[in-house]
Amino acid sequence: MTNVIKYQGYTARIEFDAEDEVFVGHVLGITDRISFHGASVAELTDAFHMAVDHYLDDCHATGREPLKPASGRVLLRIPPEVHAAASIAAQASGKSLNQWAADAIARAAGKPGSHPDH
Repeated sequence: MTNVIKYQGYTARIEFDAEDEVFVGHVLGITDRISFHGASVAELTDAFHMAVDHYLDDCHATGREPLKPASGRVLLRIPPEVHAAASIAAQASGKSLNQWAADAIARAAGKPGSHPDH
């Protein structure tokens, strides 16, 4: 069972609040807070779409660029020995460290072969 839904490039994590008997969702991957809720899956989905649409409309009305879940750039801080091992593994596979790391992260995220080609 998955606990995420997607709309307009945004992904939300869904939880069930047993005390209030309602589904609650929060958009992931951005610093702006977008939350919504619904008593049924249909109600929750509608509330998610309305929340994202409202966020995008509000950004447009205020002249602010909407935040996107990912830019395609990641800065990692890893121990030097892991960096060295990754560099060796990348070279051994005939890839740049960036390509090798992107492939490894894509596999771990369940998105094999989706690395950018640069």
